Amino acid sequence: MNARHLTIIMHKEFRGLFNERTILLAVLLQLFVAMFSSFLMVGLTSMYDPSSLSKYSRFRYSIAYAGNDSALREYLDASPDFNVYDMDLSPAVAALKERRLAAVIYAPDTAPDAVDPVKITLYTLQNDLQSAIVNVKLKDIFLKYEKDLRGVRAVRLGERPVPLQLPPSRGGGDFYEFVYGLLIPLLVFMPAIIASALVIDLITEEYQHETLETLISTPVSFAEIIWGKVLACELLVPVQAGAWLLLLLINGIPIRNVPLILLMVTLSSGIPILIGALTALHYRERTAAQFIFSTALVVVILFVLALPANPLNLLTRLAVGTAGMEQWIVLAGVIAIGALLSVATQWYAEKTGRQHHTG
Repeated sequence: MNARHLTIIMHKEFRGLFNERTILLAVLLQLFVAMFSSFLMVGLTSMYDPSSLSKYSRFRYSIAYAGNDSALREYLDASPDFNVYDMDLSPAVAALKERRLAAVIYAPDTAPDAVDPVKITLYTLQNDLQSAIVNVKLKDIFLKYEKDLRGVRAVRLGERPVPLQLPPSRGGGDFYEFVYGLLIPLLVFMPAIIASALVIDLITEEYQHETLETLISTPVSFAEIIWGKVLACELLVPVQAGAWLLLLLINGIPIRNVPLILLMVTLSSGIPILIGALTALHYRERTAAQFIFSTALVVVILFVLALPANPLNLLTRLAVGTAGMEQWIVLAGVIAIGALLSVATQWYAEKTGRQHHTG
């Protein structure tokens, strides 16, 4: 295979990329997400965990307290998050339905040292973002009250409980779950998906525009044409992924093992790109090839995500610096699959090229 011929094909494809509006829009979308990741983190995190917004809320919510006075009422009055009103239960619930209150708490007149459990009833609105925030803020108060009740009723214990020595919190939470579990894998692997769809367009457009015969008439072989397009798409992946990682670092998000991440993404992206090339060679029509490839890609992604040691999981562990020796096992598996697909692509391209020459 002639390296000069491959370079010529790659230069041709890179010049044509500027005319692909769909690809450029996809790249700009990723650029927008990467540049404003710190800003988008708050909004996107709230989509899958509304309670995460509680740490950003400084509003005082109006709640009603019905029932017997207790230490719970004192905790509520001392909280800077609530304005507490004494109300009967029925009018309080009616005011809650009219959204004049954020929550209603009913406390029975059960003594703290009584035999029966103390059952606190909380009324909130269902499927409401404000209710999720109020629930999180009330949870801390309920836990304090529960601790008081446990202290009062500790004399009933016949055996001494075993104390739990929990490690100190290192400040994880929804931010790190979103950034390292979703944002980084999404931004880094999205170029691979775009490149695999792009290689289908690059191959099928030669058939649709009837320019393939012109290329074959040159000293460039059909297999070199295919590999030139594949390598052009493959080179886009580390460039885009590196740019997104750089923008995340500029946003103040620490990322470990950046070279290893780029190596993993580059090698892993070869698998969907080669699958896309094989699909395009077989169907030779853009719509059919894209549909079959998209369906196959969903199946492959679901299968890969079912594996405990998959590239997405490994990428997250690389980003936080907790990956072990299994990273090399996964990397070896990716290389083996990529080598098999490379052999299949070379064989199919040579077979198709002979058909065009004899035809």
